[in-house]
Amino acid sequence: MSVQVVRFTVAGEETSAPMAPTIGEPGRPYTVLYDGHCKVCGRMVRLLTKWDRNHLLEIIPSQAAGVRPRFPWIPERSYIESVQVIRTKDGKTWQAASALEELLKVLPKGRLISWLFKIPFVRPLVDRFYRWFARNRYKFGCGEHCALRPADLDYQDGAVGEK
Repeated sequence: MSVQVVRFTVAGEETSAPMAPTIGEPGRPYTVLYDGHCKVCGRMVRLLTKWDRNHLLEIIPSQAAGVRPRFPWIPERSYIESVQVIRTKDGKTWQAASALEELLKVLPKGRLISWLFKIPFVRPLVDRFYRWFARNRYKFGCGEHCALRPADLDYQDGAVGEK
């Protein structure tokens, strides 16, 4: 008896299928891109799914087919570095802590804590914590693949592609 094996490749490098599925469908007000291999990101997706009572989010693993052509303005390494949030109507994109801040603004339960970002110095502290956490997420239950990361991006204002 033989068993078919499917191997995925990206830019000639073998990858495995993402651990988490796509949630929602195109056309929702926001799209969330995350590392589908990361267990920490998978937990975040489960939380977002619970909080998204109004079905505002399309949540897609960055390894899903068609993601890169759909969002060509997002640099390749940004998919590994942080979560990406795209507003569908105009393509405005946030990453890292700014992406989380935007999600808190639009989700009903998030509004309970989104006011914290209006306190002076909170935004830079959250950004610094996010970058530290993203570099060390493999220590918090993610796989070893998260320990092998490209050089850190310098996130300014959460804008994609800026240094």
